[in-house]
Amino acid sequence: MTTVPQRNGPPRVSDTLFTSSTRDIPEHRAVPRHVAIIMDGNGRWAKQRHLPRFAGHKRGVEAVRAVVRACAERGVKFLTPFAFSSENWRRPAEEVALLMQLFRSALSSEVDKLHRNGIRLRVVGDLEPFDPRMRALIAQAEDLTADNSGLTLTIAANYGGRWDILQALARLLRDMPADALRGIDEAQIAERLSMSYAPEPDLFIRTGGEQRVSNFLLWQLAYTELYFTDTLWPDFDSAALDAAIASYARRERRFGRTSEQLEEAQSTSPAANGVVA
Repeated sequence: MTTVPQRNGPPRVSDTLFTSSTRDIPEHRAVPRHVAIIMDGNGRWAKQRHLPRFAGHKRGVEAVRAVVRACAERGVKFLTPFAFSSENWRRPAEEVALLMQLFRSALSSEVDKLHRNGIRLRVVGDLEPFDPRMRALIAQAEDLTADNSGLTLTIAANYGGRWDILQALARLLRDMPADALRGIDEAQIAERLSMSYAPEPDLFIRTGGEQRVSNFLLWQLAYTELYFTDTLWPDFDSAALDAAIASYARRERRFGRTSEQLEEAQSTSPAANGVVA
């Protein structure tokens, strides 16, 4: 594994590149190591109750809090919710402003709680359009929780999968001499992605009934198990998370192999190739 630098400081032992699902065969555990979530349905939840859309977003923050707790209790090591996509700027200006206000409020009120519970917070995405106060809150939160060894909570904010790949390629072009670019490989791109410190997601969850990935973690979802539910995000709780994890645990993760090869690998080395508790 290769050490990669943090955004706000020197490399840390935990900031390493994990197994690529297209180059190697990752370990399959009954509980996913990394869960990524598109939290869809806040507006519809509010509309069903004749409330303003913002009420749904506020309730959605409570759902995030509950799912963070549930993931930590179940042994999930990385949780990545998609809070605000690069395409969400297309929403009405008033709603965007309220979402920014809610994000600032959550950063101010929740970070100390996360820190007390040993949770590390990271925020990934193009942060430049955010106001200086928001960027300062993000930097302070990341610095405060940087050495925590429990769950790593990554908030994707003004994030897009295509943006992530493009910024990684731009960094690669800056870092490497032109004559070396002909020999670039997957690892050199992966180590420059915004989430190079985390393993690829094992389980992707999308609430709200839509069945698409919506420009989220396009590189990292190559072999991720996808789980879609009609449950609206404000109603997604620990029982709904357990249902998603149970579905994941039943999946046969072949990573390009046949079922027969998988069975043989499990019989010879279950800890390395099969499902691990």
